[in-house]
Amino acid sequence: MNETETIDNQDETLEEQLVGVNAKTGPYVTARSWSGGRRRILGKGALESYTYHVMSRTCGGEVFFDEVEKEALKRILWRLAEFSGVKLITYCIMGNHFHALVEVPKKEVWLERFAGPDGEERLLTHLRVLYSKAYVDFLRAEIADLRKMGLEALVQTKLDGIKKLFCDLGTYMKEVKERFSRWFNKRRERKGTLWMDRYKSVMVEGKGEPLHTMATYIDLNPVRAGLVDDPKDYRWCGYAEAVSGIRKAQRGLSKVTDTPVDAWENGGAESYRCLLFSSGVEIKDAQNVNVVRKGVTAQEARQVLKEKGKLSAMELVRLRVRYFSDGLVLGSQEFVESIFTENRSLFGPNRKTGARRLKGGNGTLFSMRDLRKNPLG
Repeated sequence: MNETETIDNQDETLEEQLVGVNAKTGPYVTARSWSGGRRRILGKGALESYTYHVMSRTCGGEVFFDEVEKEALKRILWRLAEFSGVKLITYCIMGNHFHALVEVPKKEVWLERFAGPDGEERLLTHLRVLYSKAYVDFLRAEIADLRKMGLEALVQTKLDGIKKLFCDLGTYMKEVKERFSRWFNKRRERKGTLWMDRYKSVMVEGKGEPLHTMATYIDLNPVRAGLVDDPKDYRWCGYAEAVSGIRKAQRGLSKVTDTPVDAWENGGAESYRCLLFSSGVEIKDAQNVNVVRKGVTAQEARQVLKEKGKLSAMELVRLRVRYFSDGLVLGSQEFVESIFTENRSLFGPNRKTGARRLKGGNGTLFSMRDLRKNPLG
């Protein structure tokens, strides 16, 4: 398989092909991965959080992901981030490797959400982000049985073991890679190791130029690989998700631009786009003839800076529509509402209306999302 390969089974929707990725499970019991002797530099000081660039490549770089597999890895990165307490600032999934920029909070501070009389129940409820209801119910029953026998110390040992899963870079990466490997091997009907050794990591100062440099380096990967001319056009990177309207991606990049968490559409998007293009200009040889490192052209960079990083309303609509691939409707408010009414049974009982205004347009375009069943034919 190569970089340009697309979804291999057009008779199945994307969601049908990703069923295993979306499913919740019990914990995986595996041996601790060998580190190959590589030492990790981890933050242990007084800062509230530490930021890392992590990267992992398939064995020998010889296994390539298709579009469905990139989508699966993207979802696993986000889901494990939500579960483990790390913040995914941005990422990029290439054909045979991936990059992620993650912020790991101080564990003691993050765990305060599970303190107090109701803390244990909040902890068990949080496990449902990743684990199945059956597993969490079993864990509740096990804890209740231990308490009936007066074994409170064992209960606390078990709860402490669960808390070790949170705010830990190694655990996050191990879970991401193992969960993706299991799904990938089943899909490909293959066996054996998927990833080359352990992940690589670099600690990054979580503000200013170091953070700018690393975030833009990650989002510019598809441009430097010659896959797209503009990172907004590569679906499997944080910047493309952000400009397509994905809120969690926008919140991640808001840290890079040092803007309020929900201010992406009030200057944050333009700031980050200017950062991308000013730092991503291609490099030529001494004669200024041959490109020795791909990137955006100087002319493209000047144009973006001249426009102050703004994308046109229609370009924003196009980027958002790109994600509307399964079971969605696009049109006027009246049109979308009529289709919603005709297919009311496909939506949850709490859904009152079908039309959602499409941001970035002129206010007249609406879409419909969140089907409970298979997409509309």
